[in-house]
Amino acid sequence: MRDQALFDKIDLHLIRVLYTVLTERNVSRAAIRLGMSQPAVSAVLKRLRELAGDPLLVRSGAAMVPTDAGLRMIEPSAGILRAAEVLFTEARGFEPQTARTTFRVAASDYLDPFFLPQLVARIKSQAPLCHIEIHPLSADSDYHTHLAQGEVDVVIGNWLKAPDDLHMGRLFGDEVVCLVSKEHPAVRRSWDATSWLQSEHIAPTPLHPGGHGVIDDHLNSLGLQRNITARCPHFGLFPAMVASSLLVLTTGRQYCERFIEQLPVKILPCPIDFPQLMYYQLWHERTHASSSAKWLRERVKSVAETLRKK
Repeated sequence: MRDQALFDKIDLHLIRVLYTVLTERNVSRAAIRLGMSQPAVSAVLKRLRELAGDPLLVRSGAAMVPTDAGLRMIEPSAGILRAAEVLFTEARGFEPQTARTTFRVAASDYLDPFFLPQLVARIKSQAPLCHIEIHPLSADSDYHTHLAQGEVDVVIGNWLKAPDDLHMGRLFGDEVVCLVSKEHPAVRRSWDATSWLQSEHIAPTPLHPGGHGVIDDHLNSLGLQRNITARCPHFGLFPAMVASSLLVLTTGRQYCERFIEQLPVKILPCPIDFPQLMYYQLWHERTHASSSAKWLRERVKSVAETLRKK
C-alpha cells in the first residue's frame, strides 16, 4: 500500500523535471529547457527529493552532480518520457499538421552548412507545432547511449564504417578535396603526396580520446601520417581559419564549395586517393517502427537529396 501511495504522487510532469534537472545538472538551465521559472523548478526538485528520500543533485565544487540514486534514475526516466510520447503519438498515427512531437537530432557541423537550417525549415513548415532540438556531436557525445535512451532520435554524420548495432540510412557520398587559402604555395605550384603530408593541416578534435576522424583513419591504414598543427571542435570555423593562414582543410567537396564565394579560398585535389566520404543517418531499434521517427528520417533523406542537386 505504501508503494501505491507513493506511486500515486508521481506524474509525468515530475518525471520530465527529474530527467531534465539530472541531465542538465543545473536548475537554471533546466528551467530554460522546460520553459519554467527557476523557483518553480526548485520547488519541484524539493518535492522530488522528498519522494526519493535522496538529494538527487548535490554540489561538487562550483558544479552540481547527480547522486548515485540520481544517476540510476536518468535512464528509466528517459524511457518513461519516450514511452509516454510514443503511447499517444503512435495511437493516433503521426499527423504532421497537428502533431506536437519533439524531434531530437544529433549532427556534427562538418555537414553541408545548409543542411541543418534546411532540415529545421522543412520540419517547421510541414509540422508547425512540433519542436526541434539539435544536439552536437562532440568529444562528450555518446551517441549510442543517447539513441538507446531516447535522448536523440537520429544521428547524422560520416563514418568509414557505420556501427553494426544501429539502423543506418545512407544519405550521400562526397569527394574528398582540400580547401586552402588563395595564398597557399600549393595553389601556384601544386603538390605531391609528400608535400601534402608535410603541409600544416587543421583537423577536428577527436570524438573520443585517442580517436581519429575518417581522414586520419584512412591515412593510418596506408601507414601514413599528416602534419596536424591545429585542432578545433568547431568545424564551422575552419574555412575562416584556412583563409587567413597556410593551414590545409581536407574534407568533402560539397562542404568546401559553400565557402568559395564567401572567403579567399580555393579547392585543390588531394594528391592521395581517398574513398568517398559517406554520410549516414543512424537510429536505434527502439524508434525503428515509430511513425513519427519514420517521418523525421524521410525529411532528413529528402533534404540531403535536395542539397545534392544544387
